Amino acid sequence: MIEALSRAVLKALAGLASLAAGVAFAQGAQLALLDRLDPGLWELRSRDGGAVERICVDDGRRLIQLRHAGLSCRQFVTEQAPDAVTVHYTCAGQGSARTHLRLESPRLVQIESSGVAGRLPFEVSAEARRVGSCSAREG
Repeated sequence: MIEALSRAVLKALAGLASLAAGVAFAQGAQLALLDRLDPGLWELRSRDGGAVERICVDDGRRLIQLRHAGLSCRQFVTEQAPDAVTVHYTCAGQGSARTHLRLESPRLVQIESSGVAGRLPFEVSAEARRVGSCSAREG
């Protein structure tokens, strides 16, 4: 009986591992549309007329975590369309957010993001546009 139970538990664990691998693959496939973005220097213009920010983007995924840049966060794709993706992410002890990216072209993206960073709420509504190549001083 214990042996049968052990086999059942192992089967269940194998099934969960397979499911997790499938979810990870799906997340990667869902974010693949961000691979269509041209790498380089991108300018983020707030729709409320706020400051203009410039960032070096080597991978379109960089635009998901604007207020949690460089942190290792858990990301979950919650919506997907041929030209858009919505990602919810959580950064342990650092906050979380929901980001919606809509690609207009490989050089133009609309961004809506809101969440909590540093215990303070934030909301970003911006247009990101590739403006050139990255130099050593831009990051």
